[in-house]
Amino acid sequence: MRHTSALMTASPRQRRSFGRWLISAEGWPYMLVPLIPAAVVLELTHASATAIFVAAALGIIPTAALMGKATEELAARSGPGVGGFLNVTFGNFPELVIAFFALIEGLQEVVKASLIGSIIGNILLVLGASMFIGGLRRDKQTFNRAAANAQSAMLLLALTALIMPAVFELVVGGRLPSPDEELVRYDSTVEHLSLAVAIVLMLSYVAGLIFSLRTHRALFNPHSEHAEEADWSVRKGITALAVAGVAVGLMSEILVGSISEAGESLGLSEFFIGAIVVAIVGNAAEHWVAVLVAKKDKMDLAVGICLGSSTQIALFVAPLLVILSFPFGPEPMPLVFNGFELAAIVFAILIADRVTAEGESNWFEGVQLLAVYVVVALAFAFA
Repeated sequence: MRHTSALMTASPRQRRSFGRWLISAEGWPYMLVPLIPAAVVLELTHASATAIFVAAALGIIPTAALMGKATEELAARSGPGVGGFLNVTFGNFPELVIAFFALIEGLQEVVKASLIGSIIGNILLVLGASMFIGGLRRDKQTFNRAAANAQSAMLLLALTALIMPAVFELVVGGRLPSPDEELVRYDSTVEHLSLAVAIVLMLSYVAGLIFSLRTHRALFNPHSEHAEEADWSVRKGITALAVAGVAVGLMSEILVGSISEAGESLGLSEFFIGAIVVAIVGNAAEHWVAVLVAKKDKMDLAVGICLGSSTQIALFVAPLLVILSFPFGPEPMPLVFNGFELAAIVFAILIADRVTAEGESNWFEGVQLLAVYVVVALAFAFA
């Protein structure tokens, strides 16, 4: 943003500097900004669903990058604990908006696929990429083991809660949804069970925030990590977040409206698009920042973003969508996942607990996490 505003009055040398910044790791997402108005034009002119989907999906990336930059600047003022929380909260906002619009459209199974995709994406893809990139030129990287173990414990709690409604439906109803379904009508019993579970999960998440940000803040936000210079003021960071939020909301609505037709045109199932494509695009902000800070050897923040984002999706976003489905959706959305989703989330959370247990990481662990994600994605593609 700052580079762009100064470009008009810049000297040739400054313009060359801007060009180098634009193709750098920090600047390249902003090359996709023209796709934001392009997606709007394509939507208004009723272009092909594939073109609309691709433009909207890519148009989310620069807004997510702006969110990531703003939250990283705010994190520099507050430490890794609070900074990680800010990053995952604003980074998960696109995911929540996309899921809410899909929920209104009745794409409940797509919503659930995107939720599971976000959880496994953060644990396997983003944490794996962070460990790989961060560990390439280092023997190992270290992070706060106690904080990571606390996040892993919350994920294990979420795993139990997210599985039980599916177990109930399998035992009582005799079946789980298949990957190719959009909307499944369930008995009111499992709907009310899911609502009760959602409330328990949200209360647990609030307790976790009190634990990590208040009563045990020193554990999650050590003072020694605070000494970092911030380039942006708090006002500028919040303004950037607001602008990015509006753009993300617009792109998300366009994206959701084109999912069904685009999936048919590309030969991809809505299940794969929801679990892999939408999950990656909707969480691009924290994906981007986690890998970037890992490269800078700030693994406390990187691990906090990856595990914190998965925890927030499982304990807050998913339960919130269940609650919102009662007044806004065509049918209530119970927490009943299909077999592929259940297997993926079980293995991902168990792996997260294992790789963070020692408080150390290296590039090979990153490769292993990425390999598991590729296997899961391949299974989803063939489903």
